[in-house]
Formats: sequence, C-alpha cells, structure tokens
Amino acid sequence: MEDGPSRRLLPPLTWLASIALVAVIAGFASGGVIALLLRSNDSDSPIGPVAEDRIAAVTAAALPSVVTVINELAPQPGTPSGVAGGAGVIIDERGFVLTNEHIVRNSARLIVVLNSGETRSATLVSHDAPFTDLAVLRIASGGLKALPIGRSDGLARGQTVIAIGSPDFDYGNTVTAGVVSGTERRKRLAGVWLDDLIQTDAAINSGNSGGPLVTLDGEAVGIVTFRDVGGDDDLVGISFAQSSRVFVPILRSMIDRGQFPRPYFGIDHSDVDARTMAADGLPFSGGARVERVYAGGPADAAGLRPGDVLLRVGRYELSSELPFINTLALLRISERVPVQFLRDGRLLEASVEVKAR
Repeated sequence: MEDGPSRRLLPPLTWLASIALVAVIAGFASGGVIALLLRSNDSDSPIGPVAEDRIAAVTAAALPSVVTVINELAPQPGTPSGVAGGAGVIIDERGFVLTNEHIVRNSARLIVVLNSGETRSATLVSHDAPFTDLAVLRIASGGLKALPIGRSDGLARGQTVIAIGSPDFDYGNTVTAGVVSGTERRKRLAGVWLDDLIQTDAAINSGNSGGPLVTLDGEAVGIVTFRDVGGDDDLVGISFAQSSRVFVPILRSMIDRGQFPRPYFGIDHSDVDARTMAADGLPFSGGARVERVYAGGPADAAGLRPGDVLLRVGRYELSSELPFINTLALLRISERVPVQFLRDGRLLEASVEVKAR
C-alpha cells in the first residue's frame, strides 16, 4: 500500500466464493447485522427492567440502518479467490454506507445486504487507509434509513453498552451486553497509531467490525474496528471503535468531495525501530526504510531510493511514538519539507514537496 503498510485489524471472514456467497446471503435473508454498541445516558441507572426496555427499543430502531458488507475478493497470485465480510452503517439515505477499510480491501465486487435481507451492489467511494480504517461505500437509494450521528466526546466509562452482531455469520442478530471501558484510547497497529478510540468490553468477534457504536439516544458515536488479542497473554473483553470525533470530518469530505485529502510521499515503507537501529550501530530511535518509490511521486522527484532510511521529516524525528504515517498526517499538502535520511551509511538530506494523494 502506498505510504504505509497494510493493517492487521479484526480479520474479515473469508471462505471459498462458490460456497460462502450463497451461504452468507441465505443466512442473512432474515436480516443480518454487525456490531451495534449502545450506552445509556442515565449513568446512575443500573441495568434493570427500565434499561432493558430502552436497550430493546433502541436496538429495534437501529437495526434497519445496519448492513452486512460482502467482499468478493479479487484473485491474488498464489491465493484462491474467496469472500470476506463485515458490517456497515447507512449514514445517508442517498445510499452512503460507512464501514472499515480492511473489510473492502482487494475487492472484485462488493455487495451490501440490508437488514431486510435485500442485496444491493456497492461501489467504493473512498477510503482513508492507512491513516484510519475507514471507508465509504455507495448503494442504490430508496427505502433506506440513516442512523443519526452523535458526539463521542460525551461518553463516559461505565456506561452500559450492548453489541448486536453476527459472529462467524452463523448467528445473526446476536446481542451481547457490556460497558464503555475507556475513551480517547491510543493503539498502534501495523505501524500506525490510531487515536481517540472508544474501548468496550462488549463481546466482539470476527465479522463484527464495521458496525456502529450507538448511544441509547439512537446516535452513532463510533465504528467498531478491532479487538486486542494481547501478546504472550490472551486478552479478553478489550475491543475498540473509532470515535465519531475522528470519522465525521472524513465521512463528510468523502460524501461531498469523493475523498478525504491526505499528504502523499509516493513510497512504500517499513518501520525501523530503535532495537534494529542499535543492532546496525545507528544512533537513532527509529526510522522508515524506503521499500519502493513510485515513479513521478514526491519522493521520486526528490531523489529518494529504495533502501534509504528516513530519519526526520520536516521538523519531526521518526520514532516508535511518531512513526512515518503519523508524521505524514501532520504535514500540509503542497508544503516543501526537509528530509534527513541514511544511504549506505551516509547521512544525507533532501527536500520533498508534499502532494495530495
């Protein structure tokens, strides 16, 4: 992927296309839906008959806005064709659907299954990877119900949440309950720090990503993205959603302009951490090794080559806390920035004019 590695997030489900596509559509004829999280604004009201009635009412109202996204994968060298899937949410009755980018990646054909079981062809409007895991699709309008968008900055820890999902696509409309475990979380995935995440302990499984977090006011405040599986120790009940504070400007730009402009260097890269730097005898805390330079791009024009290790971009020094993609997001389109890099053991500098991708 240009200007960043692929993202390792909550994996979409994948099967052989000849079997899975029929099974998925048939399994959702009664209304498939993914990851819907709800929380109560009445933080002093424990879960009881009143809260349960409210959750049930909001769930019923939100279900028509949540869809299943089916991705018929484009054939890849050495890999059989298949189908991946996840969820999405209708956010505009003209046919715009917000989902995760990793659900729709490498698609040959996209299909959206409405809660009613109706299927519609979908096209990718745009995506924001690798900066965030957001993408916008468009389907034919007519008979759609959009879910209102709310403010994620009003969430508090301990507020009740529920999840309505379809783990493994076999158990449509499964409901699980939990709480908002934390807000404004930061997590690094595939070399990119995702910011302003909502953490929840509501049960999230493969196939749940892409659905909305919804308050008991019936407003979407987040998009479910991934769960934390831990390192040596398994983690249970730690899942994250991208907040509306982050996704709203991206969403609006994609709907209004067809894209959300981001700075572009025109390279593929791999992150180099401090340990690797030390092993190579380099006195730096981090960097980005250039793996590919795209012809005609900003890096190409500046004379950068594969094998160069970027150390500073503009006034920012690359590190584990500020890797290349997060640094790139801080730059202004059309500005010219100095770049410090290593080539064959020599410390060199170049000037790169940042373009819009």
